Amino acid sequence: MIKPASRTKLIELSLIRKMFEATNPDAINLGIGEPDFDVPQNIKDAMKKSIDENDTHYTPNKGYIELREEIVKKFKKDNGINTNPENVIVTVGASEGLYISAQAFMEQGDEILLPNPSFLLYESVINLAGGTIVPVDCKMENEFKLKSDDVQEKITDKTKAIFLNSPSNPTGAVMEKEDIKAIADLSMDHDFLIISDEIYEKIIYDKKHYSPAKYSDNVITINGFSKTYAMTGLRIGYLTANDEHCEELFKIHQNSIACSNSTAQKGAYEALTGPQDDVTKMVNEFQRRRDLIVSRLNGMGYETVNAEGAFYVFPKIEDEDFVKKAAEAGVITVPGFAFGSNGKGHIRMSYANSYENIEKAMDILEESVVNG
Repeated sequence: MIKPASRTKLIELSLIRKMFEATNPDAINLGIGEPDFDVPQNIKDAMKKSIDENDTHYTPNKGYIELREEIVKKFKKDNGINTNPENVIVTVGASEGLYISAQAFMEQGDEILLPNPSFLLYESVINLAGGTIVPVDCKMENEFKLKSDDVQEKITDKTKAIFLNSPSNPTGAVMEKEDIKAIADLSMDHDFLIISDEIYEKIIYDKKHYSPAKYSDNVITINGFSKTYAMTGLRIGYLTANDEHCEELFKIHQNSIACSNSTAQKGAYEALTGPQDDVTKMVNEFQRRRDLIVSRLNGMGYETVNAEGAFYVFPKIEDEDFVKKAAEAGVITVPGFAFGSNGKGHIRMSYANSYENIEKAMDILEESVVNG
């Protein structure tokens, strides 16, 4: 047998994907992080038109210039980030942005601050790049929000970067402005990189989103179209960084991806320039579902933070057999430990499913797991 590279031994296959692919088709899936809405019609039409016009060839490596120009406008308007088209790279989903950020800047001996719990892909890209993970607690008593004081305690002369994700997967936590700004200040004072995953930026209910790149030049801001426009399978994202950082990121992108999907880029352009009514409707519906699932879980005695963004809740459920019992009853969930040691004793549930299915799932859990 041909021996695999040693770095692959540090990587586990996604527990979320395993559960998704093994799901009973009749079960209610509260495990997958994918909007259950269709791509808005105007975006579909733009992509159909692009195919009819034979826009199916290579694009510029960084993406179509007209798309990058619109992304620059979006960053200015929504995030207070001043950038330019040359410092924007259109990526194959936000996932590519995370991967190339790690490959471009991390190596053996670098310490990478990682919120605990956090999205499991962060750990994988750090391990593949050879970095050393330094967990930073996101405590339930703080509504799972990353606090700047906890970050400051972990900084050493080996600190190379920190991952931020607000709103958060898996908790739905939205960081406070003062913590975002304080961490941005720390990144300048101690010269480390912030890799800010803002993919859930638009799915936010009770708070306002703040980007660290508004306050620091040491930031790679990563975003995409998967969550806001339900374009998950089209794999289209983007990032921006300063001149020096963007050049290093571009080296990895150009030599691994070449360019993002041409048709999806046309859809992304329409997403940014077209009407936003479908986004507003989707977010309002997610908030309605959030209110339902939090109320029902708390009513069952499972302490649940009223998540302020994304489409996840992270209830405190210490029954180690809960996921198995729920699956046997017909409801798919994800064990919290998949997202870090602080996830132990919690379960991630996605409410990216219909209101009716969430009601049914809560009834099943109450009848078969809680009272069964």
